[in-house]
Amino acid sequence: MATFKAPKGTYDLIPPVSVKYLAVREAISAPLRNSGYGYIETPGFEDVGLFARGVGESTDIVSKEMYAFETKGGDQLALRPEGTASVLRAALEASLHKQGNLPVKLWYSGSYYRYERPQKGRYRHFSQVGAEAIGAEDPALDAELIILADQAYRSLGLRDFRILLNSLGDKECRPVYREALQGFLRGLDLDEETVRRAEINPLRVLDDKRPDVQKQLVGAPVLRDYLCDACKAYHEEVRALITAAGVAFEDDEKLVRGLDYYTRTTFEFVHDGLGSQSAVGGGGRYDGLSEMIGGPALPSVGWALGVDRTVLALEAEGVELDIPASTSVFAVALGEEARRVLFGKVTELRKAGVAADFSFGGKGLKGAMKDANRSGARFAVVAGERDLAEGLVQLKDMESGEQSAVALAELIDTVKARLA
Repeated sequence: MATFKAPKGTYDLIPPVSVKYLAVREAISAPLRNSGYGYIETPGFEDVGLFARGVGESTDIVSKEMYAFETKGGDQLALRPEGTASVLRAALEASLHKQGNLPVKLWYSGSYYRYERPQKGRYRHFSQVGAEAIGAEDPALDAELIILADQAYRSLGLRDFRILLNSLGDKECRPVYREALQGFLRGLDLDEETVRRAEINPLRVLDDKRPDVQKQLVGAPVLRDYLCDACKAYHEEVRALITAAGVAFEDDEKLVRGLDYYTRTTFEFVHDGLGSQSAVGGGGRYDGLSEMIGGPALPSVGWALGVDRTVLALEAEGVELDIPASTSVFAVALGEEARRVLFGKVTELRKAGVAADFSFGGKGLKGAMKDANRSGARFAVVAGERDLAEGLVQLKDMESGEQSAVALAELIDTVKARLA
């Protein structure tokens, strides 16, 4: 029989590498939890219309990359390709915006799915940690989120990332720019698909990575020249607040991001050590998304950072995360009576908050000590029938190799004291 493999473009997270991913998720979410963001979890699939309306029909995500399917009951569903639309849908459904304190601040962590051409740093299943602040139009909120992401990356030890910043205008000034850009694009030599995209959402064409398209875009009208006074003032305030917080950024007038719902502030975190997939995360303000999906006007801002891309960025910089060993004590029992007694002690250690493991499978001393070594435990507790008859166990320091006899009754206290 053929053995099964993970589907193309996906990966399994297995120890010891998986510990890095957990540490990255923890580091990204820590500043959020510290700043009033509550945890939210949404289903892995949603009504397909949520993404078609929210993310945008003209985006590659909806038109080419979404996993859409019909259920046995005839519902049209899609695996979530991104997090914001789901989080906003859940917040609206639970009427979180009616419970007083706005903005509603939420953070999430999960897997997302896009049918892409797999390559390093771009998978069909990937994980993100994201944050959304729903229901307030305030430049300080945009700044807060950028500062928190910067803080998360620095706490991991990342240094070689850059923050790109732009403003996409709002429903007053964007249509004027859109028209100017469409006029410019109509004069270019573009393929049929790109021409169609230019008519639906011309800003997406600026995001086209193909060199022959980029060459033709030289001299295209720049959004900055079309911003209304309110958008200009808003953007300047965001820039001033980030600068005052000591966070470095670069103005990038071509930055549009791949989703239709963005307005005003838009930003991206890029890492130059990752080759073509240089974006490690990004986000922006999406003041019209709530209305697009049938809710009231709720100006909002958010971001998502890729966990897989962040791990690649850490590797590119050679940053080793300081991850403590998952096991502190490893018990090695020689003989049946010792197995019974030491297994009981392992359970007690765990209840006392000490990470402990046991040599399963009835191995001899040599094999069991190899297991103890591999576990990364600081101490091994070894006992045979003779030790137990004297009420003792041997406690071995796996770093120094020193071994001492400890009274069985005092084992828990002794281990706790030595680990402290």
